[in-house]
Amino acid sequence: MSGFVSFVSSGPGDPELLTVKAVKRLKAADAVLFDDLSSGPILSHACDDADLVGVGKRAGRPSPKQDHVSKLLVDYARSGAKVVRLKSGDSGVFGRLEEEITALREAGIKYEVIPGVTAASAAAAAAGIPLTRRLTARRLQYITGHDVTGELPEDLNLTALADANATTVVYMGKRTFAALAELLVTHGLPPETPAMLALAISTPDQELSHHTVGELPTLLRELKTTAPVLILYGPLADPE
Repeated sequence: MSGFVSFVSSGPGDPELLTVKAVKRLKAADAVLFDDLSSGPILSHACDDADLVGVGKRAGRPSPKQDHVSKLLVDYARSGAKVVRLKSGDSGVFGRLEEEITALREAGIKYEVIPGVTAASAAAAAAGIPLTRRLTARRLQYITGHDVTGELPEDLNLTALADANATTVVYMGKRTFAALAELLVTHGLPPETPAMLALAISTPDQELSHHTVGELPTLLRELKTTAPVLILYGPLADPE
């Protein structure tokens, strides 16, 4: 007896940004394994008798191990359940989706992936600016601010990241952006390059502020927040 797993992308936090398909899967689920950022009002779409299991990972907090999360998915599916793995943002963007898919494939369990709104798109929309511009931002790149150790990745393509004509979005970069900014400037990115800091995007606590790459390290060191932090820099981040 084998169930089915739907990897449902919940978007950045606003329940109105859920897709129609995402809501349908939540309503039909026997079990929902959810990230911290996918909790709250979004879970109201689940059935009253569905198992709701928090499996989110947050920096600096005790979190379930990835192997444990993958095992839960397999165990629920093997019981015949319709399982929703609810991931924040878009599940394919820095969401460790591949590891969970691998576990399902090895167990012979079928699955689907339902895309959603990633935080970068929501941040640009909230600021009323595009992620790309015809003449000055023809390329868009997403990076993570830390690797599995929590440190700035050592194998970053700094030539690409220092391209002032690209829009760059840094996920999970609050603690490491100061080191990244120093490397970017060393590789030719002007410190006056416009940057945007986005906190708690699409939630009631949302904050957007405009700065420069050179200003952000000091600001981030003084920033006291547990909210998700997104950093955008390049031509798009200029509010003018």
